[in-house]
Amino acid sequence: MNQEELIQSFLGYFGGSSEQIRIFTSPGRVNLIGEHTDYNGGFVFPAALTLATTVVARPRNDNKIRLIASDLEIMVEAELDDLSKYKDLKWGNYQLGVADELKKAGYVIKGCDLMYDDKVPLGSGLSSSAAIEVATAIALVSLGDEAYGKTKKIDMVQMALIAQKAEHNYVGVKCGIMDQFASAMGKKNHAIFLDCKDLSYELVPINLDGYSLVIGNTNKKRSLGEGKYNERRAQCEEGLSILRKKFPEAAFLRDLSVSDYEEHKGMLTYDTIRKRVEHVIYENQRVIDSVKALKEGNLKVFGELMNQSHDSLRDLYEVTGIELDTLVDEARKIEGVLGARMTGAGFGGCTVNLVADKAIDQFIKKVGKAYKEKIGYEASFYISDIGDGGREVEITL
Repeated sequence: MNQEELIQSFLGYFGGSSEQIRIFTSPGRVNLIGEHTDYNGGFVFPAALTLATTVVARPRNDNKIRLIASDLEIMVEAELDDLSKYKDLKWGNYQLGVADELKKAGYVIKGCDLMYDDKVPLGSGLSSSAAIEVATAIALVSLGDEAYGKTKKIDMVQMALIAQKAEHNYVGVKCGIMDQFASAMGKKNHAIFLDCKDLSYELVPINLDGYSLVIGNTNKKRSLGEGKYNERRAQCEEGLSILRKKFPEAAFLRDLSVSDYEEHKGMLTYDTIRKRVEHVIYENQRVIDSVKALKEGNLKVFGELMNQSHDSLRDLYEVTGIELDTLVDEARKIEGVLGARMTGAGFGGCTVNLVADKAIDQFIKKVGKAYKEKIGYEASFYISDIGDGGREVEITL
């Protein structure tokens, strides 16, 4: 929807005047490489997409937040004085969790009406939840103190951290920081080389020179909260606790090098724990190598690292499944594909593929056909540009 359609839709739900309406947006993300490393204090390399969540917002004169989505008929109404009682909502808990964390952090949060128009496919692994969280945080802070977005700059790293806390404490998913950080801090035509240990980062220009990133959606919905995400995190923590007997100074698995791991992996006698740790150790190195390859314009090496990443996620971390593996296997059969891997937490969701521009039509046709024949339903494909992070949008009507 364009701005006029968004505002008219908002007024259809909430009535009243358009006078105080403001619009905010925050994107989904694709992680180019570095999966399940963020909560292990490691390196990731995400990029913000142009697929985004848009929030149309207007202040209220009471202490209520009302939420609606442009594709839902159910309106959520919550009292700001007692946000703890809404944690079990099927829709709205991400937004209200952000409000709860903002209040705890000392931000002024006022009553408001919020309408969400989501273009990030839900359950796709492109971080629709982070897009919702970051857009909500920007909107609530801006409406709570009208100086924000006008004379006062919002701390976007703080917004990412608030959004992560909401997911931890309100939704119950112990996610890493990557998704929220990418949604908040993305920059057009750049990927973010992020150190999740201290949140230092570098914006790396992405020049694909005749290639494009094509996203393949399995259309198998997944939910981190009911999946194996927290289990994988606990397994990594167990592996770290064992290795700390040799490396007591290690705060995270990323503090161990590949050579450290190879020399002492015999300490990990339980095969499952060893496999989880091995993925994380080598995946961190693949991120470092990928950034170097892209800075040097070596797309072939980057593609090879993407392939290695998926194979590790399949064999060592065991978070792929037949749907993701089928998309990747079929992608690698297409001439002009340099790399293919799952992106996101896994167990469904999406793949990211480095495809020659001249091969994109063939890629979508052949991979899509093979996927439907094997899985029984269709995959979706997106060619999304790398866009900017969360922000207020100027209304130009």
